[in-house]
Amino acid sequence: MNTDPGFIAAVEEAKKGAAEGGVPIGAALVGKDGTILGRGHNMRVQNGSATLHAEMSALENSGRLPASAYEGATMYTTLSPCDMCTGACILYKIKRVVIGENKNFMGGEEYLKSRGKELVVLDDEECKQMMEKFIKEKPELWNEDIGE
Repeated sequence: MNTDPGFIAAVEEAKKGAAEGGVPIGAALVGKDGTILGRGHNMRVQNGSATLHAEMSALENSGRLPASAYEGATMYTTLSPCDMCTGACILYKIKRVVIGENKNFMGGEEYLKSRGKELVVLDDEECKQMMEKFIKEKPELWNEDIGE
């Protein structure tokens, strides 16, 4: 079991999203000093939002921060980030992205690497199972979430 507080927060957020009937993806933004700056989960279903993915929610919940707060930060996410969330990590100069799993969806990982971001893929069984269950039970919501 992973004991990293940032990853634990992301998984807690994913579970919260699932309990609310949404897409079970969570994220946490952790500063270079280890402080959780913001955390969030996919809120597209709950808020009727086109863009409120977990990583965007974590950034939003971080509040307005100086650029220096993002540099050296780590984004923890339970699923490989989509192109939009990949772009946000690049825009805010987030140094490192820790991914719970990328078997159910492979996002912009190669682009992140090409932009000098450090990637860690945990291949976490709990994250995989949450997404597998959601995709099986709600394929229409999943396809909508990934733009298909």
